[in-house]
Parts: sequence; structure tokens; C-alpha cells
Amino acid sequence: MSLSLLTDLYQLTMAYGYWRNGMHTHQSVFHWFYRKNPFNNPYVIACGLAEVVDYLQKFSFNAEELAYLSSLTGNNGQPLFDNGFIDYLSTLRFTGSIHAVEEGTLVFPQEPLLRVEADLIQAQIIETALLNMLNFSSLIATKAARVCKAAAGDKVLEFGLRRAQGVNGALAASRAAYIGGVDATSNVLAGKLYDIPVKGTHAHAWVMSFDTELDSFEAYAEAMPNNCTFLVDTYDTIEGVRNAVKVATDLRAKGYEMQGIRLDSGDLVALSKAARKILDESGFHNADIVASDDLNEDKIAQLKSNGAAISVWGVGTQLVTGYNQPALGGVYKLAAIRPDESSEWAYKIKLSENPIKVSTQGILQVRRFFMTNEAPFADMIFSETIPEVSNEIASFDGRQVVAATREYEDLLKPIFVKGELVYKLPATSAIREKTLAQINLFAATDFSLYPVGLEKQTNAQKLALIQKYR
Repeated sequence: MSLSLLTDLYQLTMAYGYWRNGMHTHQSVFHWFYRKNPFNNPYVIACGLAEVVDYLQKFSFNAEELAYLSSLTGNNGQPLFDNGFIDYLSTLRFTGSIHAVEEGTLVFPQEPLLRVEADLIQAQIIETALLNMLNFSSLIATKAARVCKAAAGDKVLEFGLRRAQGVNGALAASRAAYIGGVDATSNVLAGKLYDIPVKGTHAHAWVMSFDTELDSFEAYAEAMPNNCTFLVDTYDTIEGVRNAVKVATDLRAKGYEMQGIRLDSGDLVALSKAARKILDESGFHNADIVASDDLNEDKIAQLKSNGAAISVWGVGTQLVTGYNQPALGGVYKLAAIRPDESSEWAYKIKLSENPIKVSTQGILQVRRFFMTNEAPFADMIFSETIPEVSNEIASFDGRQVVAATREYEDLLKPIFVKGELVYKLPATSAIREKTLAQINLFAATDFSLYPVGLEKQTNAQKLALIQKYR
């Protein structure tokens, strides 16, 4: 399906205005960044780039879409766009350049995470789709990382498909959750599309379809002896565990092992402890106890601190919806513009009475400095148009930091160059491994003291622009 109309109308009305004013081929630079960490987390996990790549590779307006745009009218009943503009759109493709932080990278507020260098009309039209794809996926990957941290090494399964925000939201959430660290998903289509491990047991409906709970477990074991995790709380949880043990004993005699049991309600601490005791006394020491009762990172942490004997956590609604903060709030701002390559860049800045909403000018890059033990030391945002970039950072918290001669990595990598894809997208599993490695890399970091700010000259240029426009 074409996604070229996946944009706000005002992107197209601005595009039309640029075209009418002869500005549509002006060169421009935009950045995507976010201003505040979600969930009171100290960082965000960048995610969604693969979706952006697919969108830009397929970007074009087909005949049906152009006909629809031709049918739109203004408040006088006349066409919103003239035929010349519609003809122009018929040949429009993305021919710009993209630099982006790789998926799975741990990032911070105000840092440009994706840079678009393109004709003004192209960069404007794609804004809404990019924000949609990057904001949601990064939000869910970050939420997943929080859940996995709370689980402290236990397996985490994503069970959110049935309560996700529509089909596309469910697929994006399953992918992002896996990148954020979960071990598997119940979403079979996501498993196929993104090569994510899939896991699932059975529902209460299975148990209720039989005369007795024991009958249902026996029938399930007969049908799927190599996939037996029994949901034990349909009628009486402790009796359900005993029934699971009876069936597991028969399975073992046939050469199969029960994977475990699942708890979906009740006092999960007391019930999991009682279930663990029954399983161990019956010789099923390796059987998992799965919990799936509207869980989130806070509930998991509390259950673990209270001694719950749970080894696998199924997290659904509160993961895939972002629940207590359902939007990241990333923005996309113009930072530089010029009529053509022979002209000087005109730097652009958005002002606000709220300092956090003042944007940064230039063609920006993020440089991450490292200590001698390879632990991250500081992040510096700088404009690539500065002739000699210093290692002096004006931190957003007011500190001045000198990175000296430390090793560094520039985080924004080339993805598209003049419309051509130059980046090889990693497998989803490799991105997940990158996330885990990034979290481990920052494991000893005191995020309240970690410097993030502008390079000295970039900061001075920003202050001068603020003064100029005010």
C-alpha cells in the first residue's frame, strides 16, 4: 500500500505554496529530535528507522492518490491545488539525503536523531510520516527496555496484540518491543514479518470448552505435547497446578516435558510460591511460572521484591500502548535553508519563551565521547558547517565540559545519499542485541550527571541567532 498520503494536509498546502513561490527546490535541512524523556526514564531507545527506509524507497504519488488530491477544494469550492502542481507531484520522488542514529542506540533529549537534507518540498511532505514512525517505535522500545530491566534477567513476552492501537500499531509495537529487549511476541504476523520468536499457550476458553479442567489439559497435551504451558486459574488456581502436574507426569512418561504453568489473576506472590512448591515437590524444578495479569514494570518490580516465584512475564496492554505516556512528543524542525548549492546556508531557529522549545541551527551531528574504559563520557551536538569542531561542550544543564582528546563516535550514520539507500538494515535480532549492548555500556552511568549539550561554537552561534531574532 502506498503511504504517500500519510501526511497532514498542511504539509501539502505548504508544499503547494513553496511550488507556487518557486521555493520548492531550495535546499533544506530538518532534524527530528525529542525534548523530554518518557516514563521518567533517563534515556530513549531509538527505533523505527527500518519503517522510514521502506517508506522513502516507495515514496511516490499514484494516479488514484493524485485524483483524490485534485478533488480537494478550498472554502470557495474551487480546487485546492492546480493541475500544474498535481502534474509535478506525479513525478516527485525522494532524492535527498538522510543521516540517522542506528536503531537500538541509547539517546537523550534535544539530540538530532535523524537529519533530512533535501529539496524543501520533499523534506516538508515527509515530516508527518517520519514523526509517526519514529516517535511511536522509539516510545515502545523504551517502554520495553524498562519492563525488561524490572524483570532483572527473567524472560519477558509481549502479549499486546489484542489491545494494541490498530493493526499497524500492533505490528510496530511488537517489533519495537523486541528491539527494546523482550524475548518473544504472541503476534504471529509480527513474528513472520520481522523474524521475532513467537510464544503462546492457551486461553480460558480452551479450559471452559471441556467438561473438566483436567480433560482440557489432557486434550491440549495430546494435541501439542511439545508446547505445554497450562493456564491454571480458570476455576481454582492451586487445583489447576495439581492438574497440570498430573498431565505433566504423563507427558514425561511419553518423553515430553511440560514447559510450565501460567497465572493470570489473583495474588500472584502467594499463588506463585504455592505453585512453585507443588511443582518442585513433584519433580518439575525446571517448569516455568508465567504471569500475565495486566503487568507493567512497576508491578513486576513490586512482585519480585515481594518474593514472587515467577520466571516469565507476559506483558501486554501497558507495553504496546505506552500506557502512562502514550506519545513521545518528538518534533521535526527546519535548521538551515539555501536556494542552491552555490549559496551560503541561512541558519534557522525556532524561538520560544520556554527554553526547551528553542531549536538549534545548522547541519547537526551528535558526537559521543568515551572514557578509556570505553564507558560513555558525554554527548556533544555540533554543526558540521563549523570549520574546526572543538571538544568543549556547553551542557544543557549549564555546565561547561571539556572532552579533551577522548575517543568518540559520530552517531548519525548515512542512510540515503541523494536518494540512494547506502545503509544495510540489520536483522531485527541484531538490533535487539545492539539495544542490550547499549544498556550494558551505560550500566554504570549516573544519568543525572551525564553531560549532553552543544559544541562551544555551535552554542555561540545559537545565542547570536536568538539575540538577532529577538
